[in-house]
Amino acid sequence: MTATDFDLRPNPRPHSDAERLKVLESPGFGRFFTDHMVSIRYVEGQGWLRGALEAYAPITLDPAASVLHYGQAIFEGFKAYRADGGIVTFRPDANARRFARSAERLAMPPLPVETFIAAADALIARDAAWVPTAPDTSLYLRPLMIATEGVLGVRPAHEYLFLLFASPAGAYFSGGVKPVSVWISEDYVRAAPGGTGTAKCAGNYAASLVAQRDALAKGCDQVVWIDAVERKWIEEMGGMNVMFVYEEGGKPSLVTPDLSSGTLLPGVTRDSLLTLARDRGWRATERRVSVDELTADIASGKLKEAFACGTAAVITPIGLVKSARGAWTIADGQPGKVTMDLRHQLLELQHGRAPDPHGWVHRVG
Repeated sequence: MTATDFDLRPNPRPHSDAERLKVLESPGFGRFFTDHMVSIRYVEGQGWLRGALEAYAPITLDPAASVLHYGQAIFEGFKAYRADGGIVTFRPDANARRFARSAERLAMPPLPVETFIAAADALIARDAAWVPTAPDTSLYLRPLMIATEGVLGVRPAHEYLFLLFASPAGAYFSGGVKPVSVWISEDYVRAAPGGTGTAKCAGNYAASLVAQRDALAKGCDQVVWIDAVERKWIEEMGGMNVMFVYEEGGKPSLVTPDLSSGTLLPGVTRDSLLTLARDRGWRATERRVSVDELTADIASGKLKEAFACGTAAVITPIGLVKSARGAWTIADGQPGKVTMDLRHQLLELQHGRAPDPHGWVHRVG
């Protein structure tokens, strides 16, 4: 499927130029949406039907739709950027493959990678005027799939709906690039071995909200999860992965929780940063990191920096770690040089302003 393989149903009441420009002055994150979306239906026995590029609008569901009762719902997130007078996306194929893996884990039909990318290209091309031009802005793409068959029965649905819509985006955290504080949750867990931790499914995020609320109540910006079995190993943050910066042989050394437990979401940004660090000759290690090791390394000064990373947040420095057992300020609590250098390198690459040796940048159109 290509970007031309969609029925075009233009929005009869698109935003005016003035309305759009006002939104783009201060888009925030996830607050405003462009004029169109892509929809593709799946019917068992027929497969994926022809998609439509149509007006962004509410959808209608049967009250018995499986998604409302049995939770078959997955989503993704990636961005489009202005670059050299054109528009690019960053590693959409990686998001497409993860979307397919999430679908398989929830017994849903995987959407072909080429269809996923074609849908994004079609939507971006149609709503190109919504791609912001200001620094640190982008057009955030949100693909999702839900089970729509109207039936009560605990089984995989026979009908599904894929949707893709877009939202102009500024900084994920309202304070911009400032250190965030994190709360290590000891009361809740995000995922257990054999569960859905590696899938980007809606239920994982619903179950995380009470812990995130607790983190905010403790004066922190984000929650940090520990493992479900031994309750001692750092896993990931509320909506992103986490990395720690050490020094080894006079060079930065990155450490991030590994994926072997099957409970962490394999982040595209995480993978990109590990690759970029190794390209620079730095050591980048994936291994288990305990809460005790983390807090001891902060206290001793061995840990130089820490940051969160993900599509929405890009790279955000962590300045303070808190738990029921105490609080620890990382170094001087300010953004570290390695963190900001990596952030700059990643953004330059995502915006098409730096060499792309790995072929990660996809040009739209």
